[in-house]
Amino acid sequence: MRRAVCPGSFDPIHNGHVEIIARAASLFDEVIVAVSTNYSKKYRFSEDERVKMVEETVGGLRGVSAIPMGQGLLAEFCKDHGAEAIVKGLRSTVDYAYEIPMATMNRHLTGVETVFLQADTRFTHLSSSLLKEVQTLGGDVTEYLPRAVVKRITKS
Repeated sequence: MRRAVCPGSFDPIHNGHVEIIARAASLFDEVIVAVSTNYSKKYRFSEDERVKMVEETVGGLRGVSAIPMGQGLLAEFCKDHGAEAIVKGLRSTVDYAYEIPMATMNRHLTGVETVFLQADTRFTHLSSSLLKEVQTLGGDVTEYLPRAVVKRITKS
């Protein structure tokens, strides 16, 4: 069984994330969506809410599950869960430059490889932060969000 991890804070999950997770599911037998928490960030949604939104959004994809990553290193999380790869979506060369050192370090720590998937051009401008900001200022971002997020973001 080939298992991969798609990590992220997913605050909230958006259609760009979903596209990468779905493509990862077509490449691996099992994909764990690891919902992380960076304690230096301010989140709109709690960890439980973020996991629930991910579950509701990708639960219908074959072999995909969502769990909290907890504290610690991503490489160790992958090792503990028997994952041979980390899947990351890239929107631009800026993402690539940011991700390469982490991918190299993760491989050196536990041997886990990182697989980069180029984001579909429909989603390269998306980030959770941008979507939250636009929505907070009254913009309509529903076309970029799964239903599980839309029903919650309009309440927050």
